[in-house]
Amino acid sequence: MKTSKQKRTGVSGKAQKSESSSSIVPRSSLPLVAVLMGSKSDWETMRAASETLERFQVAHECRVMSAHRSPELASEFAAKAESRGVEVIIAAAGGAAHLAGVMAAHTVLPVLGVPMKSEALNGLDSLLSTVQMPAGIPVGTLAIGKPGATNAALFAIAILANSRPDLKEKLHKFRAEQEKKIRETKLD
Repeated sequence: MKTSKQKRTGVSGKAQKSESSSSIVPRSSLPLVAVLMGSKSDWETMRAASETLERFQVAHECRVMSAHRSPELASEFAAKAESRGVEVIIAAAGGAAHLAGVMAAHTVLPVLGVPMKSEALNGLDSLLSTVQMPAGIPVGTLAIGKPGATNAALFAIAILANSRPDLKEKLHKFRAEQEKKIRETKLD
């Protein structure tokens, strides 16, 4: 099921074929990053990833799918992501948190896992489920919750920036702005 929030913002790049047709479309209209979450309730947290990608004008899509409730959808999405032009997958889930692992099992694309905060163990269960992948199927695991969502987007941007000088320049500028804020901080 698609969420009502599906982003396709621009990043310059090469043209490639769209999955739905044989015509050539600008790469900027295709998502480079897929932001996935196990349930709609995760959107409140994962919106931070989408907003960060928007700030850098990175084309992305945001979708809900579950490793447990829609396993065929999840495995099919992962298997087809690369052919659709997706270059990085961000997957968030709580509890057993297998969405990132399922994605990684079905693609060689970089998968970044964001553990969701949970009631039972405050997100520790999600963190351990995401970070404890068996050798051979890597998932880059970020912090629990919104900090993890933001950093997953920044990590995806850093991966994409290796082959996109304009994006690398934006990332350098972002880091410089962060440093400037700290240097200008005054204590009363």
